[in-house]
Amino acid sequence: MSFTPELVAELEILSLFNLSNTKEGLKVHHHSAAPTAIAAAQRLFDKGLTTQHDGGYLTSLGLDAADHAQSLLLILATSQEAA
Repeated sequence: MSFTPELVAELEILSLFNLSNTKEGLKVHHHSAAPTAIAAAQRLFDKGLTTQHDGGYLTSLGLDAADHAQSLLLILATSQEAA
């Protein structure tokens, strides 16, 4: 399995969520967001990771996914700085 542009777009959306406050959601505005972000938000909703097709809040599964996505991003960014 490889990181497709669609998966990367979903990871980017997941990385925007504030994990220290689960009552804080996000909204992907259809009139101003990139089409890739709009489609990614819809896919996350379809997969049961968010509560709304345009963002909303993370579900339990979404919280786990966002935590892993943000951890991976931190590890990769730290590894890049160390090189």
